[in-house]
Amino acid sequence: MKQKIDSGLQQQALDVSRRWFMQECGIGMGAIAMNAMLSKDGYAVQQKPKGENPLAAKKPHFAPKAKNIIYLFMGGAPSHLEMFDNKPELAKFNGTLPPPELLKGYRAAFINPNSTLLGPKFKFAKYGQSGAELSELLPHTATIADDITIIKSMVTDAFNHAPAQLMMYTGSMIFGRPSFGSWATYGLGSESQDLPAFVVFTTGKKGPSAGNSCWGTGFLPTVYQGVQFRSSGDPVLYLSNPRGVDETLQKDSLTTLRKLNELRLDATGDPEIATRINSYEMAFRMQKAAPEAMDITKEPKNILEMYGAEPGKSSFANNALLARRLVERGVRFVQLHHESWDQHGSLVKDIKQNCLDTDQACAALIKDLKQRGMLDDTLVIFGGEFGRTPMVQGGDDGRDHHPNAFTMWLAGGGIKRGLTIGKTDDLGFNVVEDRVHVHDLHATILHQLGFDHEKLTYRFQGRDFRLTDVHGLVVDKILA
Repeated sequence: MKQKIDSGLQQQALDVSRRWFMQECGIGMGAIAMNAMLSKDGYAVQQKPKGENPLAAKKPHFAPKAKNIIYLFMGGAPSHLEMFDNKPELAKFNGTLPPPELLKGYRAAFINPNSTLLGPKFKFAKYGQSGAELSELLPHTATIADDITIIKSMVTDAFNHAPAQLMMYTGSMIFGRPSFGSWATYGLGSESQDLPAFVVFTTGKKGPSAGNSCWGTGFLPTVYQGVQFRSSGDPVLYLSNPRGVDETLQKDSLTTLRKLNELRLDATGDPEIATRINSYEMAFRMQKAAPEAMDITKEPKNILEMYGAEPGKSSFANNALLARRLVERGVRFVQLHHESWDQHGSLVKDIKQNCLDTDQACAALIKDLKQRGMLDDTLVIFGGEFGRTPMVQGGDDGRDHHPNAFTMWLAGGGIKRGLTIGKTDDLGFNVVEDRVHVHDLHATILHQLGFDHEKLTYRFQGRDFRLTDVHGLVVDKILA
């Protein structure tokens, strides 16, 4: 009996040994060899040198015109017909049906395309030496008419909010792609050692329809994620130390954590470990840097009044001023998301309030950057995810979603000043001149940051991805 047991154990040991050798040594050695070959061709993750900061400043493909971006995103989609794109003919045909040929093949989000036309609700006038035509809703933007370029011929592929916001932020209507801010910080790194490279503020009635994906990293390492700041209280939750934790204890803990993480990073090359190291140490430095950067009480009274900012209050005006303060301190990308401009009804009342909340601060930001000599290398972008229909919704006081035409403006960062490009038809329905797709806008902005948009790529799941996918042309007409 004992002889049988011994014989069985010997055979089991032999089987385990054989399996272990074939699996762990045979396939394991093959995997190592395969990884080495793929790394040579750029397909496998390359291990970064120990201690390298993934957010260290990097050089772009060519000399940039802009080194920072402030993105003023008006979530919910402002009506171009009430703010930027004056259509006297639309007023003339108010209450009539649109021409049948105009609606052929057209898809609306919520209304019957055969709804009657709705004339503009506000008066327009020309401003500045450029003669830019703007609505009475924008008295402050009117004062910077000669400092901005207005694009009246934007188009997109989506006609619902979440996919359209994803399209505008990530270049795709599908969840899982990196946001534009993440691409910018991936390509350029950061000039700040004490603050995140990419900061996000949100204001308005609600958050973005597409959620945190609007500043997510997708398949890029999460070190390039947008960090959401609050405009009152601690900028980031849990930034203050708990009771009983002093600076010495915190430093000792961070040193130990860094050593442990570096051991694992050396073993695996996982970029998320580098993200973890950077996040812990950035949080430590932010404990001093962030409260100082966010303290707008240090701003002169005339600056606070210019923005309409009130210390201690959560507002778009405060966030616009904070955007300037962060860019001054080396933050690469600041994103201000203000929602909602989704006026299916109560158009007159709600768009008035939206403009009261944002118009003064947007103009003040441009003036402030300009007087500080920062506008030349800071690119400011204003706009939403699509436009609104010339047809009425909600009785006689609302407009539906409209991807065929909308307006955005840009300023600084090597963009021409006092220029208006693009044209829509007499009803503001379709673009008829200088069509600019979202991909073209992204290609142009990357160009101003010093990148060939076709070459700023990241390999994921066997292919090279980019912000503009397989599309996009630089809009040379707006470049200074």
